Amino acid sequence: MLHLGLGNFFRAHQAWYTDRARDADQWGIAAFTGRRPDLADALSGQDGLYTLVTRSADGDRFDTISSVSAAHPGSDHEAWLGYWRLPELAVVTLTVTEAGYTRGTDGGLDTDRPDVRADLAALRSAPSAPVRTAPARLLAGLAARRACGGGPVAIVPCDNLPGNGSVVERVLRELARHTSRPELIEAVDAGASFVTTMVDRITPAGTDQDRADTAAATGRPDTAPVVTEPFSEWVLSGDFPAGRPCWQDARARFVDDVTPYEERKLWLLNGAHSLLAYTGALRGRVTVADAVADPVCRGWLVDWWQEASRHLSLPAIELAGYQAALLERFSNPRIRHALSQIAADGSQKLPVRVLPVLRRERARGEVPQGAARILAAWVCHLRGLGTPVQDAAAARVLPLAQGPLPEAVRAVLAFLDPELAHDQALVDAVLAHAEAVAT
Repeated sequence: MLHLGLGNFFRAHQAWYTDRARDADQWGIAAFTGRRPDLADALSGQDGLYTLVTRSADGDRFDTISSVSAAHPGSDHEAWLGYWRLPELAVVTLTVTEAGYTRGTDGGLDTDRPDVRADLAALRSAPSAPVRTAPARLLAGLAARRACGGGPVAIVPCDNLPGNGSVVERVLRELARHTSRPELIEAVDAGASFVTTMVDRITPAGTDQDRADTAAATGRPDTAPVVTEPFSEWVLSGDFPAGRPCWQDARARFVDDVTPYEERKLWLLNGAHSLLAYTGALRGRVTVADAVADPVCRGWLVDWWQEASRHLSLPAIELAGYQAALLERFSNPRIRHALSQIAADGSQKLPVRVLPVLRRERARGEVPQGAARILAAWVCHLRGLGTPVQDAAAARVLPLAQGPLPEAVRAVLAFLDPELAHDQALVDAVLAHAEAVAT
């Protein structure tokens, strides 16, 4: 296996599932960071081993995870291509965040991005030239594999995007086409299957205290432990032409259609996270547990869930159970999930977490108050209220949120979707909620 996006979530999720497979001894993961070498250096110094700390309300469990066989900095392009050339390579997974897929507002490849343009120039000069973006790395890998006669592999994105398998396929095909190199187009056509997934496991950023606690509990130092919650879910749909680990041993599910599970998770969990991140920060809360304990935020959370659940296809009893489980997970006082971490990249997250519900509500003639409240809180966030802004599109969206609030609301909605800015009832609702949540 090969992985791009070496970080805490990958190590609490895909690496954990692989470690728990009955055939784990037949598999190893070569993992690459996005860019910084820090974590790769730390794991290399520990032979890829690290401690997974599963933190429940009543105590911690400490497990050593051994599925990461090698860890590399993202800058090591030769090593990256070397793994693609191995006949044994079967699966390539990704956790690069929503922003890492370099998509434009239409969902396709954003060729206006300077990093995409730079990678296109590099690939046109030579398919093996160093590149930086995730799609370009995948395309360079597929080209290297095709050049040495390797067979097809499964590409398995594990980020919170609807139809993430199709997303990867589209940006790769567009990237290959823009290079005007036929061999790159053929490398995508013949070299990969694209698996769609839904992933779920809350994994907060690590702290010095986590490292100290791990050392005290295990009796050994660990520079890279991962803290996570007991709950985990992985639903996959697609072909694995060269095989895969027995992830079902850890209760991964393989289905014909991920969509019902994907929408449930994106709207009820991730949408709720965005709601709590922006409104909770405005009310002085710091973590998810703090925000969900706030009666006002919790009331807004219930409103959002009722609104979103009207458009989910799973049975009502299953949705009720899922919401109850979410409240328990969110309330876990020993999982310090910072609202500032969740608030990052709202420009990428809100279109998939909130806008689908908003559009369905408007189609049935309703003004969605829950969705309007989330968008209003995001506008306030962009105006400097609550947690600091960290967003891949900050240069474009921050100026839109400045000036008089009515104009800012309309401009930010237009950034998300020009049609929203022409929906006066929606604009009025977002403005009213912005005025309310900011006070």
